[in-house]
Amino acid sequence: MARVKGAMATRKRRNKVLKLAKGYYGAKSRHFKMAKQAVMKSGNYAYIGRKQRKRDFRRLWITRISAACRANGTNYSTFMNGLKKANITLNRKMLSEIAIADPAAFTQLVEKFTK
Repeated sequence: MARVKGAMATRKRRNKVLKLAKGYYGAKSRHFKMAKQAVMKSGNYAYIGRKQRKRDFRRLWITRISAACRANGTNYSTFMNGLKKANITLNRKMLSEIAIADPAAFTQLVEKFTK
């Protein structure tokens, strides 16, 4: 049986990591050992960031809805409770879009449950 050396697989693995590290500062983009650490760390940050982005957008939507509610003389929690009781099922993203794009429609939503 012939001896198999792993040069090809090793080179491919290293080049893959270095390609991912392209654009990193200093030796992190050129030396495999440092590039590997930087790529692993950036992968962790990217994973965490995908979760944080969802939180950040929800926070933004709530802030926008809250501002529109205050402009209509109510507060966020009362507004959301009123929507739930009135069986109006709109998610926060759509509510914030309505608040920005069509303030008159948002005012009608507020008036639905204040009567």
